[in-house]
Amino acid sequence: MVISARVRLARRFILASAAFSALVATAAPTQIAAAAPAQPATISHSQGGRGGVGSWGASPLAATSATMQVIHLADQTVRNIVYTSVGGDRVRIRISNAFGERAVTIGRASIGVEGFGASVRDLHGLTFGGQSSVQIPRGGQVLSDPVAMRVPPVTDLAVSLYVSGETGAVTSHFLARQSNYLASGNHATDASAAAFSTTVTAWYLIDAVYVSGPSRATIATLGDSITDGDQSQVNANMRWPNELARQLVRAFGRKAPGVMDEGIAGNRVLNDSACLGVSAQKRLDRDVLSQPGLHWVVLMEGINDIGFSQITNPCTTPNPNVSATQIIAGYKNIIGRVHAHGLKIYGATMTPWKFSPLGRRPATPSARRSTSGSAAPAPSMA
Repeated sequence: MVISARVRLARRFILASAAFSALVATAAPTQIAAAAPAQPATISHSQGGRGGVGSWGASPLAATSATMQVIHLADQTVRNIVYTSVGGDRVRIRISNAFGERAVTIGRASIGVEGFGASVRDLHGLTFGGQSSVQIPRGGQVLSDPVAMRVPPVTDLAVSLYVSGETGAVTSHFLARQSNYLASGNHATDASAAAFSTTVTAWYLIDAVYVSGPSRATIATLGDSITDGDQSQVNANMRWPNELARQLVRAFGRKAPGVMDEGIAGNRVLNDSACLGVSAQKRLDRDVLSQPGLHWVVLMEGINDIGFSQITNPCTTPNPNVSATQIIAGYKNIIGRVHAHGLKIYGATMTPWKFSPLGRRPATPSARRSTSGSAAPAPSMA
């Protein structure tokens, strides 16, 4: 969308404040056990992911040359910089090979607090079932063992993964809006930034950070480019879920719920994309319902279903002309599945987009109004 950065920033603050107010007004429900992931398959290490809360998340995607420059790794260490929401006393990560072309071997892994650039302080090695390395099958995911570490809230962590061998097209998240780093060879346990000579702007392989501590709840934000932080300042953590996390920490301190950003730029409720992820309906189990401590879901998606209709582009295919009725049916599917887990879901109204090239299509304004007016109010979702 062609909208000024100032308008985008204001919108993020407004939405974060609205979600925050809704949560404060809602009595905390009894804690719900996280559902087992429906996809992909999980290697079960250390209780299979139950326990703790989500402090950071990024939905995994298939790497394509349409969205990324570096789409495969070979005998390299990637240092992913991720921004926590809530802190804790123990930490673990989830690594995803959901869209990999072959099995991926992690030869060494570590986590610490980012210093300057690729440098790290308070560095801790990570293990998997007590081992320093692990092989993740194609379509699989793996959880590290919990490690004792004082994880600060709303702080950048550095998660380093040494990948031995060739990955082929690697599972990643292209719109990180964050400088991440690559080094040749195994430098996962280097605190120094010296070996990390290549900067990339995607996250590779990691899709979640979980912490254990006073926090007892997770919020998952399911959305598209607005949730993913498109056009926000690089390395500034100005996505609206980041601002929501900061507000919650200011209000509740160490007992604030964790916030996981499960937005994908260009994502749609109804249709998959080779570049922009499987639909929100298809990824709901993996990206949202599988998260530990989940209590609330915020849904902000649907604008691309309308905007991409009938646009011929490899990243928007299939691109049928969808109706408001079809999008609402997709919403109801998501709502019903969230409610079936005893959880609450809040709907965010589609934002105006008068000055977007997509928004000037004749059918767009009426479709947006019909969809927002019929499905978005919170009472129909909660």
